[in-house]
Amino acid sequence: MAEVKLAAQVRTEFGKGAARRTRRANLVPAVVYGHGAEPVHITLPGHALMMALKTANVLIGLEIEGKDALVIPKAVQRNALKGDIEHVDLLTVKRGEKVNVEVAVHVEGDLAPGGNLLEYVQSTLLVEAEATHIPESVTVSIAGLDAGASVLAKDIPLPKGSVLAGDEDAIVLQVVAAQAEEPAAEGAEEGAEA
Repeated sequence: MAEVKLAAQVRTEFGKGAARRTRRANLVPAVVYGHGAEPVHITLPGHALMMALKTANVLIGLEIEGKDALVIPKAVQRNALKGDIEHVDLLTVKRGEKVNVEVAVHVEGDLAPGGNLLEYVQSTLLVEAEATHIPESVTVSIAGLDAGASVLAKDIPLPKGSVLAGDEDAIVLQVVAAQAEEPAAEGAEEGAEA
C-alpha cells in the first residue's frame, strides 16, 4: 500500500468556535494518539485528507512541526447532511508493527442457477497485518454455491502476511433461496366480478 504524505499543523484553539473557523479555512481538526504518547491535536488540509481517505485503511505519513509520524485512520466523523469530514482520529503506527483493521470483503463468480440470493452477514473482516502492508480488501469465490451454503471467516483466503483476528467460525456470506410470491386466490377474483 502506498503511503500518502500530508503536512499537519498543531492546533492551539479548541471548542466549537475554533473548529468552525478551522473548517471554514478548508482544514480538518484531528487528533493523533497511540504508543503511550500524549495526544497531539492537529489540523489537516481538507481536500487532501478527503482524497487520502478514499482508500480504506490508508497509511498516512504526517509531518508535524518538522517531525514525521506514520498513522492510520481510526475514526472519521462526517457531517450528516453534507458528508464533509468534521474530525479524524489517527492512530500512530510503526513500520513492522502489527495492527488490527477491518478489511472489505469482495466476491467473484456466479451462484448456482435457480434464483439464489447472496446475503452479506458481514461486509468486512477483522485481520491483523503489518501496518505498512494492510490489504485494501479480500476476495472470495462464490462460484457454484447453492441455497443453504455459507462462507465462514476461516474459509476466506487472506493475503500473505495477514492473519484472521476475529472469530474464525463467524459466517461472512450465506446463500439463500429466493422467495416467490404466492399467486392471488382465484376466489377473490371471482367475487370482484359479481
